[in-house]
Amino acid sequence: MTMHKSEKNNIQNIKRLKISLIIGYALIVIIAVVSVSFLAVKKTDTVLKTKVISMTSSLNVQMKLNMDSYLSRMETIGTLAFAIEEAYTYDATDSTNDEYEALTTEKIISDKLYSLCIMDNFVDYGIVYRNNHTVGKISNGTTNLFGNNLFTDLNAMISKQRTKDGWSAGYQENFKRIYYVKQIHENALLVISFYTSELESVFDNPETLSDMEIRLTNQDYHIIYSSEQNEVGNLLNNAITERVQGQNSATVMDNHYLVSINTCNDDWYVICSIPTKIILNEKNEMQLYIYAIAFISALLAVLMGALLSIKLSEPVIDTVNVLDTKAHIDQLTGIFNKRSFEEYTQTRLDCSPETEFHALIIIDVDNFKGVNDTLGHSYGDAVLAKIGSMMKEVFPEGDYLGRIGGDEFAIFVNTGNDNTSNYENYLNYLNLKCEALCESFRNHYTGADGNYKISASIGAVICPKYGKNFAELYTKADKALYFSKKGGKDRFTIYHENLEQEAQA
Repeated sequence: MTMHKSEKNNIQNIKRLKISLIIGYALIVIIAVVSVSFLAVKKTDTVLKTKVISMTSSLNVQMKLNMDSYLSRMETIGTLAFAIEEAYTYDATDSTNDEYEALTTEKIISDKLYSLCIMDNFVDYGIVYRNNHTVGKISNGTTNLFGNNLFTDLNAMISKQRTKDGWSAGYQENFKRIYYVKQIHENALLVISFYTSELESVFDNPETLSDMEIRLTNQDYHIIYSSEQNEVGNLLNNAITERVQGQNSATVMDNHYLVSINTCNDDWYVICSIPTKIILNEKNEMQLYIYAIAFISALLAVLMGALLSIKLSEPVIDTVNVLDTKAHIDQLTGIFNKRSFEEYTQTRLDCSPETEFHALIIIDVDNFKGVNDTLGHSYGDAVLAKIGSMMKEVFPEGDYLGRIGGDEFAIFVNTGNDNTSNYENYLNYLNLKCEALCESFRNHYTGADGNYKISASIGAVICPKYGKNFAELYTKADKALYFSKKGGKDRFTIYHENLEQEAQA
């Protein structure tokens, strides 16, 4: 049968309509997938930037604390020289000095200073007198650099009039060394110096941000230390400087750079920077991949878009999780750092009912300074890491463990026995836990022969009976800790109403 012309036209119209519907549907699906993909990428971009800014800021704060701690340790080592009586009583500028006695005294001072000098990789560890005479280890590099102005220019480095000391770098554009100067008496200065390359151990770059550049600068933005060693002594890149100039603590992120700055040592800056494109590089690559797949097939676009969105999220989540861990966990002990411990504890206190008891415990390691002085700081770090493991063995996983100082730890007892609403039962539970922790320390020996003993002085307080916020609880736990220290160390004290009266008795 021959088909009528009108029928042919109708069939053609139906075919055209079908094609139009397929094309229209495909376009709608493609537009929908592209739109959803764009919104997903945009949201991911926003979340990633927010998290990276927060984590980078926290990491920068940690590096600032590391630097302050390092300088503080150098100052502490410097004060050991004041234990040498001859160091602060002898004056090489005194014209009445007997020549033989002066030589003998200077030898005594030098021998003792050299014995202290081996504790760290010091370039200089000695005393400079007003007449430029030196005792101890004062390198030729320093004497040649300062020349006849040795005492005068070193004395000018004293920036803190209250403590009569100061830090300096970049003398005569030489940024290879950092100097610490402390006045012994009006005619004598204690001088310590070390190479800026020693700071590499202070600024530990996280693996997930291996491209981040970490720098220490003075107030004029001259680079004292940089992860790129060839930058030392140069001025900070203008692109970085203009983003942080005039700020003491800030994190800035734009289309070109993520920059974080914090002040340390009162007048130096820790500055971290990384190009934004590096942070977002993987996300941008995946974004192009999403759009390419979306336009290949209308039917597959929705499924592939969802799968790729999930795939795109994976590196972002991994990056955020690693940064979150770095920012919240003390890397040495594997427990919360001070900031995170306080935040987690306060959050738990805010949502805890009045009828439920918890406890805050603070621990001070007895004789830990002796570990560092006798066995070295590397061994001391190993002891701190072991203490973190000991705490985890005594307290359940639900309790919050934190390192809140060099050798000071804290525990928020978030778990308990079956009678956490009964004060006496909870007190007994807390006594058992504190005694178990003390016993764990008593069983721990250090040193190659296992003959060096440490112990723990512990203070604890129960909430909400004696406080409902972290600051209040910490103050009372600290008083209990003081009572333990005063009572002979290696013991624990739980705060109660009459504790302060007993402490004064």
